[in-house]
Amino acid sequence: MKPESFLPDDYRPAEDEPFMNDKQLEYFRRKLLAWKSDLLADSRDTIEGLQQATRNIPDVTDRASEETDRAIELRTRDRQRKLVAKIDAALRRIEDGEYGYCEVTGEPISLKRLDARPIATMSLEAQERHERREKVHRDD
Repeated sequence: MKPESFLPDDYRPAEDEPFMNDKQLEYFRRKLLAWKSDLLADSRDTIEGLQQATRNIPDVTDRASEETDRAIELRTRDRQRKLVAKIDAALRRIEDGEYGYCEVTGEPISLKRLDARPIATMSLEAQERHERREKVHRDD
């Protein structure tokens, strides 16, 4: 795949274009890279904040509150770390020519779904079936 050097700022993938043409791939690649960049910047801010916030708070209630806030922040960053891994996987699928196709059925994933969730690996129907099966097994 050759990268599309010119992509208008207002470009949005359309259903009447060939599916996963160079413009669409470049659009999603840029979207994924921007998302990843935002997540990594948030992570750096968290690390800096945690380093600056290491202080001795004498009040037990205040200390407990700060520790709870810190735990929530770390859990959020862990979820974001996992999300960065999914973004990297999506970027690899773009390079491999597999991006935009359901890993279960091989059918194209709708552009609306990919625009809302660019790391999607399944079509909406396959995802719903997967979630129903998970729910059935979880109830056992």
